[in-house]
Amino acid sequence: MKDTSIDINADIGEGIGNETNLIPLLSSCNIACGGHAGDNDSMKLCVELAKHHRVKIGAHPSFPDKENFGRQIVNMPCAALYQTIKNQIKHLMNVVREQHAALHHVKPHGALYNLAAKDKKTAEVIVEVMKSIHLPLKLYAPYGSVISEIAKNEGVPITYEAFADRNYNEDLSLVSRSNKNAIILDVGKMINHVQNMILHKKVKTINGVEVPIEVETICVHGDHPEALKLIKNLRQNLMASGIKIQ
Repeated sequence: MKDTSIDINADIGEGIGNETNLIPLLSSCNIACGGHAGDNDSMKLCVELAKHHRVKIGAHPSFPDKENFGRQIVNMPCAALYQTIKNQIKHLMNVVREQHAALHHVKPHGALYNLAAKDKKTAEVIVEVMKSIHLPLKLYAPYGSVISEIAKNEGVPITYEAFADRNYNEDLSLVSRSNKNAIILDVGKMINHVQNMILHKKVKTINGVEVPIEVETICVHGDHPEALKLIKNLRQNLMASGIKIQ
């Protein structure tokens, strides 16, 4: 257990309204910046809270699709996708600057995140946006994904992310939300799931097969119905096991 640590993140500013209770439990957060949710006021609130609680601030850009909460692929030219992602990140950067805070990372949302994990063109667009910003921002991305490999090759620092509240397929993609077993609701199962990934570098897939995985940050979705309960229990369990949260 020597020097084992993990970051805990959640997606916020998505209209759930639980940020005041959620942010103090996190070590980093991903703030919706107008693509699937979020506006200037929600970004300002989230940045203020994150700064107060010393939580690392991340941008959470999405396909521009509030109607479907960014959970459906939007077919658009690469140039248009590049511009909307950059505009969303820049909007949050302006809010962060006004609050005298710092932007730490970028984590794509929903369908954009899942598509970039396997689609080279989408991944390249996101990486090009990251490079254009000229800040040492980290990219939160899944282990073994297309986007993580492209980012590494282009000199963009990666933080490997896994999900505490989601089940996995054998190719390390997330089980579709259309599957009734996609989301982990039971606290005990979630803790075993996370412990296995952190300590043993393996994840038990939906088919019961264990697959190697690397993880540096664990996400609990802020819109999960039991988000607060899950994160509180997860924090307590990890700290009791000697795992630092940072």
